[in-house]
Amino acid sequence: MPGSARVTDTSASPVPTAQRVLAPDLARGVMLLIIALAHTYIFTKIIGGEGVVLSAADRVATAGTIMFVEFRGYPMFAALFGYGLAQIHRRRTEQGHEWPWIRALLRRRARWLIAFGLVHVALLFFGDILTVYGLVALVFVGVLRFRDRTLALLAMAFLPVGAIILAVFAAEEAMTGESQYPPMPEGFLDELLFRLFVFPITGLVMVVSTIAPFLIGILAARHRLLEEPHRHVRLLRATAFVGIPLGLAGGLPLALAKAKVWADYSPLDAMIAAGLHQVSGYACGLGYAALIALVAARLTERQGPVTNALAALGQRSMTFYLTQSVVWAALFASYALHLKVTSPAIAAGVAVAVWLATVVLADLMRRRGAHGPAEVALRRLTYGPSR
Repeated sequence: MPGSARVTDTSASPVPTAQRVLAPDLARGVMLLIIALAHTYIFTKIIGGEGVVLSAADRVATAGTIMFVEFRGYPMFAALFGYGLAQIHRRRTEQGHEWPWIRALLRRRARWLIAFGLVHVALLFFGDILTVYGLVALVFVGVLRFRDRTLALLAMAFLPVGAIILAVFAAEEAMTGESQYPPMPEGFLDELLFRLFVFPITGLVMVVSTIAPFLIGILAARHRLLEEPHRHVRLLRATAFVGIPLGLAGGLPLALAKAKVWADYSPLDAMIAAGLHQVSGYACGLGYAALIALVAARLTERQGPVTNALAALGQRSMTFYLTQSVVWAALFASYALHLKVTSPAIAAGVAVAVWLATVVLADLMRRRGAHGPAEVALRRLTYGPSR
């Protein structure tokens, strides 16, 4: 292989904990709470539909989920995925590897992500992100060599695509009165077929919604926004203190509609509200990431037990993302406990409780020096056995 004589390291060893950057790990740890809140809210819809009478607490929980969680955390996680991919590219380039070797490595990693994700879909949850990220990485790995300006223009081009798709879905829902979340059937085989049927639809929306923040994450990694936040304080503050309020304001119309406060909700209103919700979600998600980077910059030299636990969860985010799905299956599947939770307020409480349990488990793993099994499996399948 050309240039192989310059290679200094081909091992699959992870970056030592002491050398890891706090901000991405902290962001992933917090992000898992947002994912948990989003997923339990979805289960209330596929279990009870949109027609369930909401209490005051449920209205508040619904509005809060729409404004702070739904399509808010997802762009942040997608940006972190792009950031991580760019870090791998930079690290392997610095070790002396040529582009064809790095491209093959990243594509192999992407294919294994797709494999993990498809098993996840079939057995546990139809809203899988691993398959989506694998597909995006497989198709867009070449953008790692694009110029900054090209990446920015490409991100802007993809920005409205997801909003248009969601606007069409929302208009159809308003016209027909049918929920965008189909009711979940009962029985192991029926639920498996349900997940396999629904995932291509949800996956399409997620893929087109991932590309723009994924590209922005690559741009951020090039300029080391999370590794060196002290050099980018002005940009991070602007992103956080403009993006988050913009995202919350953009999510308000849809939140009022879903909480059944906005009564006369026409199909045109639905299209506008859904499109605005999606586009403003990008600003909010990136704002979340910027805010966590600013917080991490202040905590780097004085990390306490809470920070360490959250970072430990972020370092094992894939493992505990899948763990959450195991818990949802155990709680909600018809062949398990089959809890019929239709209250968004109760669902939010369940999400927080499960997330807190994973924080504790991740911290126990950190204390014992144990890596996440999903991360270890992906690394070994990607690189082969570590030297």
